[in-house]
Amino acid sequence: MASKIYLIEDDENIRTLLLAAMRASGFEPRAFESAPPALAAMRDDPPDAAVFDIMLEGTDGIEALRQVRADPALCGLPVMMLTAKDTELDKVTGLDAGADDYMTKPFSVLELCARVRALLRRGGAGQQQTVYTCGGLRLDEDLHEATLDGRTLELTLKEFELLRELMRQKGRTVPREELLQRVWGYAYLGETRTLDMHIGTLRHKLGDDAENSRYIKTVRGVGYRFVVNKGEAPQ
Repeated sequence: MASKIYLIEDDENIRTLLLAAMRASGFEPRAFESAPPALAAMRDDPPDAAVFDIMLEGTDGIEALRQVRADPALCGLPVMMLTAKDTELDKVTGLDAGADDYMTKPFSVLELCARVRALLRRGGAGQQQTVYTCGGLRLDEDLHEATLDGRTLELTLKEFELLRELMRQKGRTVPREELLQRVWGYAYLGETRTLDMHIGTLRHKLGDDAENSRYIKTVRGVGYRFVVNKGEAPQ
């Protein structure tokens, strides 16, 4: 059965192009000019993935994405952001709102379809929900909650996923490129500043010190390692 892809794009020419490219790639696309009818359709008949333009009239793509992530029935939906904005801050804003991937206009429809296929593979991985603990830090994938000494940590989606990946590979130095691939979904073309910025904000929320780390250790020139407490075996 073809995967259902919802396309939210207010430019009619781009919308028509996307519909044709998606159909040619074997998808079952459905296009919307604005976010409200797309969100209503998602709740009625959830798609397998969605492509949101950011610059939409009324409810923009970022706000629409936040509504998707806040809806228990849709929160796991793979979402690609598509926009003319291409600054690093715009990318970080979209990714922090919960986007799984990000493309800027002008774009290659072949690359877009390939990335959507990659999102579908990730979404169908079916990884078992797990609880990770280390000292007073606890991360519960099922509840999508992280706590430190019993206090809930207010993490963005990407901070949560980054912490989960580091805790999952506790005791191992994870290269920057691997973290970018696993958390952001594709090679981020050397833009490791995005990763380093998220590590910085995550450390701040953990009360961590980069020089004398309790949880996240920097391995210079390589990546990051979640510190194993004394007497505790790596998972």
